Amino acid sequence: MRRLRTQLAGALLSVLALTFTATACEGSSGAAAPTGPGTTAKAGTTAEPDRVEPLATPPRPDFPVTVRSADGRTVRIERAERLVPLSGGLSEIVFTLGLGDRVVARDVTATFAQAAELPVVTRGHDVSAESVLSLRPDLVIAESTTGPAEAMDQIRAAGTPVLVVDPATGLDDVGPRIASVAEALGVPAAGEELTRRTERRIAAVTGSVPRKGPRPRVAFLYLRGSASVYLIGGRDSGATSLIEAAGAVDAGAASGLEKDFTAITGEALVKAAPDAILVMAAGLESVGGVDGLVEIPGVAQTPAGMDRRIVSVEDGVLLTYGPRTDRVLKSVVAQLYGEDGDA
Repeated sequence: MRRLRTQLAGALLSVLALTFTATACEGSSGAAAPTGPGTTAKAGTTAEPDRVEPLATPPRPDFPVTVRSADGRTVRIERAERLVPLSGGLSEIVFTLGLGDRVVARDVTATFAQAAELPVVTRGHDVSAESVLSLRPDLVIAESTTGPAEAMDQIRAAGTPVLVVDPATGLDDVGPRIASVAEALGVPAAGEELTRRTERRIAAVTGSVPRKGPRPRVAFLYLRGSASVYLIGGRDSGATSLIEAAGAVDAGAASGLEKDFTAITGEALVKAAPDAILVMAAGLESVGGVDGLVEIPGVAQTPAGMDRRIVSVEDGVLLTYGPRTDRVLKSVVAQLYGEDGDA
């Protein structure tokens, strides 16, 4: 999700000329978070509890290990009794590998139940080096978009090993990210097991996608009503892989939007012509739910707006592309096609 914040920062610079104001990505604005990965906005059903599912048998780490970090550094890790993963997606991998009892802090985006009571070591979405170092971690796991750079340099200067993992951009990143974290934690076999389990479950969901009829067009909208931020995702938004895995077409990308995010206009929405709209749950809530969403200029004139066909997924898991992606995808498919399997 931090990758998405970086993308949005660039998109919002151009949007400022249109009087849009930048804001944080995840649902930390005080809005109540839903209880699971997916929320059916149209039907209002309750989702499953927001928990990760660890491997059945916790692995036994084998140290020391030396790994190659995504920032080009070589990192030697002597032990991993006290871990600080600095994104929700990385925390999810550590907990699902069965090593959650070693995590001593979390990023604000780690919202699943098992991590909820851990101290937060980010301010807004920036890492607090002082907070991290006060917990005496053996290993900090970050993404290449984690920042600020000064804070990460301060953590390294204190002698704490820092593993940097490439951010996720699609389903193809699930296995490599799990493998990178598992290798650094001295449990490569558990990483292989988790990758197989995750890929098997994702394949089961994609295999259940209805194939009859034309593929529905889905537009990914990023919304923060409190700051008047209304953006439509393009080819590099990060949502294309998920939308396509659900048997749909990314309407923003298909309409020619080259950038990651573009300010919503009536013209852009008419050209995208989405049959359904994909949103983050906190974003949907920030605009007043489905009623408020269809009041955004141009939305009501789309097939999705006319049918009030909204697919809502919790902010913290929508684009993490990790061990719970099968659950996210299953929720998207269920909301998109309904129980009868019709698009």
